[in-house]
Amino acid sequence: MAGGQDLNERSLYLLKTLVERYIQDGQPVGSRLLSKDPQLKLSPASIRNVMADLEEMGLIHSPHTSAGRVPTVSGYRLFVDSLLTVKPLASSELDQLQHGLKGEADKASDVLSKASKLLSDVTRMAGVVTLPRRESVTLRHIEFLPMSNTRVLVIFVTDDQEVHNKIIHTHKQFSPAELQQAANYLNSVYSGRSLAKIRDLIVREMEHDQRQVNQGMMDAVNMAQLTFTEQPNDDYVLSGETNLMGFSELSDMERLKQLFEAFSQKRGVIHLLDQCLQAEGVQIFIGEESGYSAFDHCSLVTAPYSVNDEVVGVLGVIGPTRMAYEKVIPFVDVTAKLLGAALNPK
Repeated sequence: MAGGQDLNERSLYLLKTLVERYIQDGQPVGSRLLSKDPQLKLSPASIRNVMADLEEMGLIHSPHTSAGRVPTVSGYRLFVDSLLTVKPLASSELDQLQHGLKGEADKASDVLSKASKLLSDVTRMAGVVTLPRRESVTLRHIEFLPMSNTRVLVIFVTDDQEVHNKIIHTHKQFSPAELQQAANYLNSVYSGRSLAKIRDLIVREMEHDQRQVNQGMMDAVNMAQLTFTEQPNDDYVLSGETNLMGFSELSDMERLKQLFEAFSQKRGVIHLLDQCLQAEGVQIFIGEESGYSAFDHCSLVTAPYSVNDEVVGVLGVIGPTRMAYEKVIPFVDVTAKLLGAALNPK
């Protein structure tokens, strides 16, 4: 892939102008249009020469239907990494984001839905927010209620005020008193610990010499294992995916079908967003950089959000590669910070 250092200032400026025009108009950009730019001061013939060089370097290409050129993924990448000027949000835009995430008694899930919808509304693309990692959540209280035979309803409350219900299948039938005893034991030992920590402790206790642990404690640990050692369903909130139908380059029915299937299956999207959990700040995947064919014509701009200084999830915007990066990047960045603030326990 060509780097900016291989191009002179004039070529870089021409590439920047071409990408900006294409993002704005969605039409291949020809030499005649570029020759009208007062800062280029080049004849159409000279511009054609520069464009031929840029094409040879793989930064632009010519769609077969047109004499104009459009950026390639490499061209967008160079533009985003080296030529883009990201402007800070206007105070009115900041107000819109702050106001959109406000809500006094909102549950965490409501705030996440608001953030996703807000990103979709302000960018007119698809907004996506992963749900906070359950591992980073701490247990406050757990109850076991008998159902039929060996089925037990587990109700546990976490520090984000969320109440989780889960049905587990135990190895034997328990009386209500035994279930109460198990809950008392777990509440005294595990309350206030993160679910990830509980998982580690349970594995260790299960490996402990069972003769040193009475049967009641062992049963309690068994039930905790059934409750917490299953990997949680990674999930996300998506808003505004139908906005993507409005972009001509994504409106091809086969392409849209692939994209919407990817959204409904979720695994590829989650894998992509998971990569951003480890990285600081805004991450940008352009076209095939995602390694996921459904997104070959899309870009994903993401940023992680934190609660109590711990990264717990990622939010982002999915749109065409022809997106207004200089606007989307600060929107994503600021929304991630605001979401973290809104989720922090007061």
